[in-house]
Amino acid sequence: MQNTRLNRIVDTAANQVQRWLRNPWRRISLFIISLLLGFFAGTAVSTIAGQQARLDITIGAILLLGTEAVTRLAYSKRSIAKTLWVGLLNSFRLGFMYSMYIEALKLGS
Repeated sequence: MQNTRLNRIVDTAANQVQRWLRNPWRRISLFIISLLLGFFAGTAVSTIAGQQARLDITIGAILLLGTEAVTRLAYSKRSIAKTLWVGLLNSFRLGFMYSMYIEALKLGS
């Protein structure tokens, strides 16, 4: 690629974000936010999907395939599994699955 002004701005911004994320407390806070967003998304999906009961099986299958794909990506031996974005996605998945478990316990009692 050519060294244009836009490329330099994007590279500089990416380097600043990487330096900002080197701090362990900021990384931990991002993981906690991702976990809580996953919990919120799980609660929202279970509330919305259960209202009309038309596509429960289809939505359940899609969510199962999505969580299994994230699990396969996060726990693979490839180098992409060590990146921040995959870790955040896995944290989101953990919050989502925990929320689904809590919702199942609420429905069972």
